[in-house]
Amino acid sequence: MTVGEFFAGFTDERVDVGETILRVRHGGHGPPILLVHGHPRTGATWHAVAARLVKRGFAVVCPDMRGYGASTPVAVRPDHSQQSKRAVAADLVALMQHLGHDRFGVAGHDRGCYVALRLALDHPTRVTRLAVLDGIPISEALVRADARFARKWWHWFFFGAAEKPELAVGADPDRWYGGTPEHMGVEAFAEYRAAIHDPATREAMIEDYRAGLGIDREHEAQDHAAGRTVRCPTLFCWSTRDDMVDLYGDPLAIWRAWAPTVTGQPIDSGHHMAEENPEEVAAALARFFQ
Repeated sequence: MTVGEFFAGFTDERVDVGETILRVRHGGHGPPILLVHGHPRTGATWHAVAARLVKRGFAVVCPDMRGYGASTPVAVRPDHSQQSKRAVAADLVALMQHLGHDRFGVAGHDRGCYVALRLALDHPTRVTRLAVLDGIPISEALVRADARFARKWWHWFFFGAAEKPELAVGADPDRWYGGTPEHMGVEAFAEYRAAIHDPATREAMIEDYRAGLGIDREHEAQDHAAGRTVRCPTLFCWSTRDDMVDLYGDPLAIWRAWAPTVTGQPIDSGHHMAEENPEEVAAALARFFQ
């Protein structure tokens, strides 16, 4: 397989996991790694990383999370639990079982890192190793949400409002979200653009944030009260040209309270590290999951 080919050699299918049908690409042979994308991307954000991991001897699974990309959304519930990280994590366990992987490594970026964390906490016998990229637990971010956070990440709270976010984003999705084929890759950009122009997908992506401010935060508070932490080895990677260090000083120290064995590595990149520096991301994940 030539690095750079868009999911060459991967199987592209739809899998019914109960509440939703997930679009998933999977390929390669060896230890399985589940790659979980963030907002507003799809599983295609990982295409260059996935190719490199397959070359390094891994079986790689790249789904679109429920409601994102080409995966089907679930009807909105009053508490937004249909888009909770617990629900999404359960989808992914069912997906991996369908693909024959009872135990697997998982890496999540951005909103996907919250899903990866929830997966490791709720399904500790399934997850062999956990990698979290460019994020800290939702509850930790919210308790530190000062004026600097509000200036940079104001959309967290705007997306928590009813109806208005969908109207604002829907007025001009391209201008709201940005992105270019040069940055993302032609095929990945085309998938992403189709997703952000779909009203049901936009609503599900915004519901991700509503769940984060409510039920996801509650779930993390319950974990904290029970002293529940990640049991498996954990890797935290942060982009050197993003704001993890500016906002949190030492984000690795925050992760130690949730994953006592965590180690850390910076990635020379902006926020969308899988697109901007796939070689370094793939190398870091390969070393960790080997």
